[in-house]
Amino acid sequence: MTEKTGVLFDLDGVLVDSEGEYSVFWGGMGDSYGLAPSFSADIKGTTLGEILLSFPEADREGIVEKLHSFENEMLYPVYPGVMEFLAELKEHSIPSAIVTSSDDVKMSYLFKRHPELKDMVDVIVTGSMVSKSKPDPEGYLTAASLIGRKPEDCFVFEDSMQGLEAGRRSGATVIGIATTNPREKVETVANRTIDGFDGFKLKDMLS
Repeated sequence: MTEKTGVLFDLDGVLVDSEGEYSVFWGGMGDSYGLAPSFSADIKGTTLGEILLSFPEADREGIVEKLHSFENEMLYPVYPGVMEFLAELKEHSIPSAIVTSSDDVKMSYLFKRHPELKDMVDVIVTGSMVSKSKPDPEGYLTAASLIGRKPEDCFVFEDSMQGLEAGRRSGATVIGIATTNPREKVETVANRTIDGFDGFKLKDMLS
């Protein structure tokens, strides 16, 4: 099966532990503009362009500047087991991709902190490469095509409800990670749910 298999990863909340920091930033920004208390949760998996639609047009450029300043200071800690799992995929010549709603500026900050992460995947699909945010499957369909795999032969690892739905719509097998949302909520959309990559092996994914 591994000859046809591809693996597609969301980034925040899956490979790097950053969702909590983003919740602080967008929660504060939402409060400043009188948005719903659930705003920071509602936008997870959404591209920056779509997020900005919730704010006055005149303020959007300033919000982006604040966001990039915030992201530049973030540490982006990689979750335990992630690098080991990516190395195992490499060892077995299984192509992989990161599929994220993040923009290219944020990705440059991430790879400044973790240059090794960029070398461990074959393709990176960012928010600038798609026209539709998750839960639309465009990002995952694009990534599958770029790594030369059919979506139905791919595994998608996701944490957000929008991302999980995007993976499901793509036709891939969806493995939910219970970092951002409770396990019982993730399980309603994912084919399988795990707590993280610590101790998770290729054989576990394929079983």
